[in-house]
Amino acid sequence: MKNVSLPDLRYVGFEKEKLTLHLFLQVVGKIRLKLSPRKNHWWYITHYLNPQGFTTGAIPYNNGFSSFSIDFNFIKHQLEIVTSEGDFELIKLKNDLSVSSFYAEVFAILKTLKIDVNIVDKPFDLGMDDRFSDISEIHQYDKSYAEKLWKTLLWTDGVFKEFSGRFYGKTCPVHLYWHSMDLAVTRFSGKKAPKMPAEARLSDKDAYTHECISFGFWPGDDKVQEPAFYSYTFPNPEGLEQQELQPKSASLEMNNGSPMAILTYANLKEEENPRKALLDFMESAYHAGAELAGWPIQDLKVPDLDKL
Repeated sequence: MKNVSLPDLRYVGFEKEKLTLHLFLQVVGKIRLKLSPRKNHWWYITHYLNPQGFTTGAIPYNNGFSSFSIDFNFIKHQLEIVTSEGDFELIKLKNDLSVSSFYAEVFAILKTLKIDVNIVDKPFDLGMDDRFSDISEIHQYDKSYAEKLWKTLLWTDGVFKEFSGRFYGKTCPVHLYWHSMDLAVTRFSGKKAPKMPAEARLSDKDAYTHECISFGFWPGDDKVQEPAFYSYTFPNPEGLEQQELQPKSASLEMNNGSPMAILTYANLKEEENPRKALLDFMESAYHAGAELAGWPIQDLKVPDLDKL
């Protein structure tokens, strides 16, 4: 087995490369959003990690008699559209492939495959007013960046799944949200959260119907300009900002008026055992929020198999 270490993933210096891939993910994610059966908390719109990259999983079409998937293959650097009818189409992912060209090629293939779908032709929550079909200036797909991001998320996916398996309560799949490009897993107490105000965004109203503690990783953005792991408790219990976290390099920082646990990717890489350090971070963030919020922690804890 090869001696491997966590990739040297950065945000600063790779802003355009990250944004290009982010917009590609949004185009594909919006296709899944339109065609997949609804599920609470937007769990039906996400991407998943697989051994070659990211996948939508099976999406129904043809009145449910057929299905297709759209996969980002970061080994061959191509987008693959596969159907249950035996079709296989691809788009080569390369520098100079603009967002507008990517959008046009994807929908041309779907039309050929008789997959009828229309999406809102506009990026979501990125502060961009141009339509996907008009964004020609963003075309910086970078093979090395895509591989590093995928390998980082692939490793993180495994750690998140181990953490998720320690909890008896309701929890989501480990999945990649395309709106903010973060890999996430969420635990729920089972109790309803306070109702959001009428003017709150629909996306938030559906996401936060129940008490939850969420954990995730995102590759950085213009506000947090480095890759980082995070956790937050909703609703935010009083005193959370005073709790201690593990490892010592983790911190609680205010985000939109609420404390968010942060462990930067750079600091995690400095740990002697990054996997253990990330699990410790998630456990400490969970206990900080769950204890203050009065969750039945022991009832929700999964014991070791030899203790069952």
